[in-house]
Amino acid sequence: MCIFVFLKSEEETKCLGKNIAKELIPNSLLLLKGPIGSGKTSIVKGIAEGLCVKENITSPTFALSHHYYSGLIPIIHMDLYRLEAEISAKELFLEEEEEAKENGAILIIEWPELILSTVKSFWLIEIEYAKDFGREYKLHKPLDFKKV
Repeated sequence: MCIFVFLKSEEETKCLGKNIAKELIPNSLLLLKGPIGSGKTSIVKGIAEGLCVKENITSPTFALSHHYYSGLIPIIHMDLYRLEAEISAKELFLEEEEEAKENGAILIIEWPELILSTVKSFWLIEIEYAKDFGREYKLHKPLDFKKV
C-alpha cells in the first residue's frame, strides 16, 4: 500500500512526521528521497517531536550523521548527499546500522540511493515539488516497498 499526501507548509510536514512516529518501532529504517529543500529534515523534526526528542534537530549534511538519545526511542539521522562512492556510503550505513541495533534506535537516511542494494525492509518516503506550490509525498510502509 502506498499513501499519497499533499502538504503546503513546513508545519504540515512536521505533523506528517509526528504521525509517522506513532508507527515506528525500535530498529525501524526510514529512507527519505527527494530534491534539495523538499522537506526531508522537516519530516525528521516531526518524527523527533513525536518521540519527545529534546535535542535540536538539524540536517547532518556535513557531519553525515547525528544521534539523538533523549526521546522515547533513539534516532540516528544520516545524510548521504555528500558521499560519491557507493562503498563509502555502505560502510557508513553498516556502522550506523550496527549502532542503531545496539541501542534500539530508529535509523533515518536522507539521500539513500547509494545503499538501496544493502537494505531489505524499510519505510520509504518519496518527496516531489508539487506543480504550483507545496510538496507531494508518497509513503511506502515496509511490506509494500519495491526497490527504487
